Amino acid sequence: MHPTMASTRGLKLPDSETAVHNLKHHFADLEQQKATSTFGMWLFLVTEIMFFGGMFASYLIYRLSYYNAWVAGSQTMEIKLGAINTAVLICSSLTMVMAVHSAKLGKRKLTAIFLLLTLLLGLTFLGVKAVEYHGHWVHHEVPGANFHFEHEGNYDPRQVSIFFSLYFAMTGMHALHMIIGAGLLTWLLIANARRRFSPEYNSPVEMVGLYWHFVDLVWIYLFPLLYLISHHHNG
Repeated sequence: MHPTMASTRGLKLPDSETAVHNLKHHFADLEQQKATSTFGMWLFLVTEIMFFGGMFASYLIYRLSYYNAWVAGSQTMEIKLGAINTAVLICSSLTMVMAVHSAKLGKRKLTAIFLLLTLLLGLTFLGVKAVEYHGHWVHHEVPGANFHFEHEGNYDPRQVSIFFSLYFAMTGMHALHMIIGAGLLTWLLIANARRRFSPEYNSPVEMVGLYWHFVDLVWIYLFPLLYLISHHHNG
């Protein structure tokens, strides 16, 4: 271990020293380091767009092929719970923006407050989603040996099973990203408490913010696709 790193481990450094301490040896300065981090995060988000884009494309293709089954499946969606979760995530994006802004100003207490609020909103989303999943489980709407679906309309229950398979795949992967985001927020809270961030160095908060906004944006597309566009039809 480098002697400087060893001597500063566990110590509360002044902002200027914190910035220097967080500069990695292969970067010329913090500005270059931040630019590289931002580029890397956007590159990662592009791969995530392709990943979710494949599932969105599958959903739309099957919806065109099995429209009546998609309409029938959509009637079971809890629009109120979906709307609550949409509002929760929009609020979490706002608190995340405020956390990034506070970190840039070097306001550690405000940064901690907004990060904690974002984390709590994220956990609220997951809690509401768990309630919704439980409802589907109780009504035997989880694809598998116990799948059972009865609803008015002219459709094939096997096709409705495909709808629910995509529903759980898409919302499940989104929930997994939310869990990862909650872990990242917890890490930021710990790092902030250890005075790792300053007006000169706050890239981790901004990078997690980009990730969080992306996950929120994915839900903005999931909500109308799964809950709204077919719900008012009768099959």
